[in-house]
Amino acid sequence: MPELPDIDVYIEALTERVLGQRLEHIVVLSPFVLRTALPPIESIEGRSVASLRRIGKRIVLGFDGDLWLVFHLMVAGRLHWYPRSARTRQRAPLIRLEFPAGTLTMTEAGTKRRASVHLISGVSELERMDPRGLEVLNSTLAAFRERITQENHTLKRALTDPHFLSGIGNAYSDEILHRARLSPLALTQRLTPEEIARLHDSARATLLEWRDRLRREAEGVFPEGVTAFREGMAVHGRYGQPCPNCGAPIQRIRYADNETNYCPRCQTEGRVLADRALSRLLKEDWPRTIEELERLRPSARRGS
Repeated sequence: MPELPDIDVYIEALTERVLGQRLEHIVVLSPFVLRTALPPIESIEGRSVASLRRIGKRIVLGFDGDLWLVFHLMVAGRLHWYPRSARTRQRAPLIRLEFPAGTLTMTEAGTKRRASVHLISGVSELERMDPRGLEVLNSTLAAFRERITQENHTLKRALTDPHFLSGIGNAYSDEILHRARLSPLALTQRLTPEEIARLHDSARATLLEWRDRLRREAEGVFPEGVTAFREGMAVHGRYGQPCPNCGAPIQRIRYADNETNYCPRCQTEGRVLADRALSRLLKEDWPRTIEELERLRPSARRGS
């Protein structure tokens, strides 16, 4: 799922291309993507884009007349931009917006139709879509501490819950926790003041560094390679690979369609956290430390 750094770069690229532009035509090509009926989607044709903003992980185009087009890309949705002179070769788009300078489309990989578009009338109605998560990049340590400890949850949940923090998802939460040297299963109300400060610093630094990096990659072009798995990430999507800090193999906890990646040496004092499916299968044979894990590796068994 595109998260804060990706969404900000999308918005910056769109601002360069559509701010002040008049929407000539909009075509909804998937019956599932449009989640609102009123006002009718055609009512923004002929109106100009007056503003762009981010609400959590949503991208919002504000049109003249207090109309707001809201894109929620979810896991597999992506935006694409084609200048008027370009020939488009892509998977079938869900929606197409035609401007004088070019065409904006949204696609979604896979068969699960989760990405959505809403057309909202009135800024007060738009604000109802905001889960009110804290904007970490604009937060003080005191505000962050108050928000992160208002309920007692695991750090992984607290970082990714849009009602607590805004714009952070599965990928960057892994990177933040690794940088802060904290377990994804640590409970928020049991953190020490030093750990909360470390988490706050890590969240800000991780999001800023990745946003700056993605800006450099997208300079002069529309961001196309948006993915949750990026070269240069420390732990996310790197199961079994060595930790860049200590060399220990990155571990994971899998649940539903997601997984949490972490370094047991840097984050959990050498403990291997139980994966719900595998730990139930292996039971007493589940490795609980890095040393036990290493003894189970085929290369270790061959050498014994």
